[in-house]
Amino acid sequence: MPADSVNADYSRIEKAIRYLDANRAAQPELGDVAKYVGLSPAHFQRMFTRWAGISPKRFLQHKTAQVVKKLLREKRSVLDASYEAGLSGGSRLHDLIVNAEAVSPGEFQKAGEGLVVKFGFHPSPFGECFIAITPRGICQLAFVNPVTRHEALERLKHEWPRAQIVADQSVTREAVARAFPIGGSKNRNLPPLALHIKGTNFQLKVWEALLQIPDGGVTTYGDIAGSLHMPGASRAVGSAVGSNPVSWLIPCHRVIRSTGELGGYAWGIERKKVMLFKEQLSPRPRIGYAASA
Repeated sequence: MPADSVNADYSRIEKAIRYLDANRAAQPELGDVAKYVGLSPAHFQRMFTRWAGISPKRFLQHKTAQVVKKLLREKRSVLDASYEAGLSGGSRLHDLIVNAEAVSPGEFQKAGEGLVVKFGFHPSPFGECFIAITPRGICQLAFVNPVTRHEALERLKHEWPRAQIVADQSVTREAVARAFPIGGSKNRNLPPLALHIKGTNFQLKVWEALLQIPDGGVTTYGDIAGSLHMPGASRAVGSAVGSNPVSWLIPCHRVIRSTGELGGYAWGIERKKVMLFKEQLSPRPRIGYAASA
């Protein structure tokens, strides 16, 4: 499917989910949602089902946000709440494992000197994405909108100021295909998808904690701080989560507030909501953490 078509589909999906979420109590008909996103009912039904794997009507039956809030008010643990709310993907087959390797202290100081970093812009299930890779793995995965292409590229240059930055869509295309697999069985016999991440020791610990979130689960900033034996560090955890260089694969979108509210997200709260909804239907691949600085 052409890139422009994929990105247009995502824009309509986001708009549809926002509409369904806002009008859930009224149980809108297919025609109402289709009209809202500017498509015929038949076209919208096909597009939504292709993206989500279920029909809009079935999707509307998922009331996860409300269920999670109710369970959290009942003082249930966040993990228990996420599973009972239907967020668990434990029974699914996951074919892709991601290994994250941190740069060494010496490499950190070199700031990418002598390193070639290749980047590209590609369509994804969540709109156009920006991806950058080193010979050791994906070092950055971001989304275009609310940032621009220029801003995404500038962030990469800031993180790797001495590296040679090269545009190479042919190299990054395969990484994107594996980061957002369609028909996961095709990835079953492939080696782990590698990440090459760069951060402070504290950031690395937080990102490692994110990688430990069970498939389909959610957590809170406070829970992560507690798992690091730093119960008063919720604000610092939030900052580290916001600095995650590899969105989606290191699932910072899985972190919510202790009240059950979604909280913020660097790439837009609507995209975060869409990601969580998508994972209810087809959770992301299993994640493994291979090394730390």
